[in-house]
Amino acid sequence: MSFNKKLLWGGLGWVMGGPIGAILGYAFASMNENQSSPRVGSGQQSRFHSSTKPADFVISILVLFAKVMKADGQLLRSELDYVKRFLKQQFGIHQTRELMTVFKDILEQDYPLKDVCRQIQRSMDHSSRLELVHVLFGLSAADGHTHPDEVRVIQTIANYLNINRNDYESIKAMFAKDEKAAYRILDVSPSVSNDELKRAFRKMANKFHPDKVAHLGVEMQKLAEEKFKAVNDAYQQIKKDRGIS
Repeated sequence: MSFNKKLLWGGLGWVMGGPIGAILGYAFASMNENQSSPRVGSGQQSRFHSSTKPADFVISILVLFAKVMKADGQLLRSELDYVKRFLKQQFGIHQTRELMTVFKDILEQDYPLKDVCRQIQRSMDHSSRLELVHVLFGLSAADGHTHPDEVRVIQTIANYLNINRNDYESIKAMFAKDEKAAYRILDVSPSVSNDELKRAFRKMANKFHPDKVAHLGVEMQKLAEEKFKAVNDAYQQIKKDRGIS
């Protein structure tokens, strides 16, 4: 297989070092690509990349996808289709085929989740890490419901990524269907005043604004709009329930 080196190497930053670099190195070596590829997986984190590139985000999410998908002991077609759609939105059909080959090799590997998450936490800004958690919940809900084992893994990932409990519960609630979900999305109790509700909405709308992940590329920014829309929908639903004009 001939990989698009501009995408997979020129587009990579800090993921080429540390535990994620080791995972990539093993994946490419197993496909006999390592002789023509730059060195990865040296065991040390790169000191030369201070910001997250779109390709860094995608490789990070693929590594985390694998852990979530294996949490319940089965790999579902709906989950693989979700991964394909996610990659196709970012890179198109041809590069999706290449990256799915890498992903299938990642699925076969066993690696320390905590070490991977710590590398991401040290290297990736908070807004991008929030989007990681959002995308992981999208994967878990790909078959129409979230499996408890997968949710536990996502919660563990969120903890390792230094995502606070309230932000985690807000994102989790975006995939819930119960009547209290709108309040959890806005991180408030049902007893808050209308003024407090408005302040909470503005706070969460700012936190989840798509512009905060603009550095991850246009397509990822579009995906992040789902969080922003969920916040707005939650606010509008509560206003409707309360009879607020």
